Amino acid sequence: MNSMRYVLSTVLVTLFVASDAFMVPKTSRPQLFLQAKINNKVDLESPKVVTMVEMKPGEKKVFCRCWQSGTFPLCDGAHMKHNEATGDNIGPLIVSTPKPSN
Repeated sequence: MNSMRYVLSTVLVTLFVASDAFMVPKTSRPQLFLQAKINNKVDLESPKVVTMVEMKPGEKKVFCRCWQSGTFPLCDGAHMKHNEATGDNIGPLIVSTPKPSN
């Protein structure tokens, strides 16, 4: 009988704690991943920075992922200074298209 009470009380406590996480409004939950702005340079007045790039067959482009490039959206190597200062390991996104077959 005591083991059944223990199981039941454990289940009830678990349900209470789990339901409490869903009852808290999103605005009062701590933001674990979005605590600071990443983009401090590029098109700041825009609600969202979107870039569309056309590429020719056989072309390769190197795109910035650190938001520090002076040639954004293309990489200028600014991430290297960031990595050295912070110990981070961010690098560019390299995109290539297949060369046309003759």
